Amino acid sequence: QVQLVESGGGLVQAGGSLRLSCAASRSFFSINAMGWYRQAPGKQRELVAAITSYGRTNFADSVKGRFTVSRDNAKNTVDLQMNSLKPEDTAAYYCNIKGYIRGEGLGDYWGQGTQVTVSS
Repeated sequence: QVQLVESGGGLVQAGGSLRLSCAASRSFFSINAMGWYRQAPGKQRELVAAITSYGRTNFADSVKGRFTVSRDNAKNTVDLQMNSLKPEDTAAYYCNIKGYIRGEGLGDYWGQGTQVTVSS
């Protein structure tokens, strides 16, 4: 079973930046989409940013202009660059990959989550 390993979370001051990285423990035969979701206490998990196999990106309205997402399909990695962070960005961030793995077919894979806390 593939594992998604996240890194880069932490505590930052408002206005600061963080870069989250996610790496899959094994290669995918093909990838439909890669991205990041987040969940704050008492809230539902929401899409933050995603990038499809065609290179198209989607962002939550609340992060447009501040966050960027990038991927390297060959390395099975996806990064989230977060700038101008706000306290409202505080949440657990989860990496997600939708794709095919040899012998396992199409799957929806998640990281364990990395905490981002933005102080005022």
